Amino acid sequence: MLDRRLSVAPMMDWTDPACRYLLRLISRHTLLYTEMVPAQAVWHGRVERFLAHHASEHPLAVQFGGADAEQLAFCAREAEAWGYDEVNLNVGCPSDRVQSGRFGACLMAEPGLVAELVAAMREATTLPVTVKTRIGIDHQDDYASFLRFVDTVAEAGCGTFIIHARKAWLKGLSPRQNREIPPLRYEFVEALKRDRPGLEVIINGGITTLAEAEAWLEHVDGVMIGREAYHNPYLLAEADRRLFGDSDARPPSREAVVAGYREYVAGELARGARLSRMSRHLVGLFQGLPGARAWRRTLSEGAARADAGTEVIDRALAEVTDRAAPEAAGMRASA
Repeated sequence: MLDRRLSVAPMMDWTDPACRYLLRLISRHTLLYTEMVPAQAVWHGRVERFLAHHASEHPLAVQFGGADAEQLAFCAREAEAWGYDEVNLNVGCPSDRVQSGRFGACLMAEPGLVAELVAAMREATTLPVTVKTRIGIDHQDDYASFLRFVDTVAEAGCGTFIIHARKAWLKGLSPRQNREIPPLRYEFVEALKRDRPGLEVIINGGITTLAEAEAWLEHVDGVMIGREAYHNPYLLAEADRRLFGDSDARPPSREAVVAGYREYVAGELARGARLSRMSRHLVGLFQGLPGARAWRRTLSEGAARADAGTEVIDRALAEVTDRAAPEAAGMRASA
């Protein structure tokens, strides 16, 4: 059974294979999710493009977006064939592009259809099928409606719900605004776990530290962190010990993470990848430390060149090291 005490959210344009490789260098146990994969794209033959991943990324879940039972069943079968650990259905994305395909958050208005989709996916795979959803949409935002939605989908065999504790406005707000403007209603998630204790309930939205995650694990089964894990990936360094109880886990140094990622980057560059597609995930690694600004600048400027290679990462790391050394010496002297 997957341990979902801590996971990193599926984030479009961010949680690609390179990002996930980096995060896995920092935490061995945190559950990682792909970006949302359009079911239609897999159905029409782009399987390897969307489902290929590195073996080290596990535990790893794939999230699909779609509203066609046959297509999603096909995707679930392919996900199992490609070795994923979980299949997740997106019922939370509010973008216009997603809505035009009749999937994402707008599916909250059709709980019966979501139940059909989940049933089709479960029939097609032995992997766990989970749902990531909001607490409501537009004016359908009361707890009773939310609970009816969950109950309907649970009857189709879904036992795990990842709840972004905000409702979504389907019109008038951008996806970014929908992550910030609707207020967080954590009480909905707490009430769901209280009222349906047999369900596995994962809370998402506004949680940015391991201390907050630890506190939430007193009330729910798991915590999903989103953008903070991308902008400040090293926050996961203590997760294995603090949240998963791995007493043998030793947080890797940032330098060790860079060295491991550099090796991955070198392999991808040899296969024709551009450095900028991979180095962008490193930008927040030294957040809050001396030299972090120089680290970001060196990576961003250096990776812009078409022929940029791992030497850009080496220069950026030297910038951090050069600036950190004087401060460390000053601290020793003052002590």
